[in-house]
Amino acid sequence: MSATIASTRDTRGYDCMEGVIVATSLFVNIPTADVERAKTFYAAIGWTINPNFSDENAANVVIEEGLYLMVLHRDYYQGFLDGTGKQVGDPATTSLVLISFDLDSREAVDQFAEKVAAAGGKVDEPKDHGFMYQRAFEDPDGNRFEPFWMDPAAAEGRPES
Repeated sequence: MSATIASTRDTRGYDCMEGVIVATSLFVNIPTADVERAKTFYAAIGWTINPNFSDENAANVVIEEGLYLMVLHRDYYQGFLDGTGKQVGDPATTSLVLISFDLDSREAVDQFAEKVAAAGGKVDEPKDHGFMYQRAFEDPDGNRFEPFWMDPAAAEGRPES
């Protein structure tokens, strides 16, 4: 992963503490039993497959610039664990990570959940916490995602709007 030492602002204009290493991209690697099925699912929900970094073992899913999923066939994923004594978990039965991301509004969360359901994902009922609204879902392998909207006033510590 490419990283830089930040001074007061990183390349995107975010304030950073002196000497903090700031990643320029995030790649989340998740296992799949079927790369082609995963590519079809992620394309159907509106994310892009980058063919330059995809093959029969992996799909590079572009969520947005700088945010990527690497969907790896289970056998290929296992190769990254060689020497660790660890095995690839089965996302259908075990949760090791919740991949959360924010959207612009409650409506956007619901619209995204509708896309996921139409693409064959398993979508949970909405959870409304007052300051935050979410619709978790699982991809066909069981990897769990949690799109949410948070009230900007609550996120800044002000009373809810």
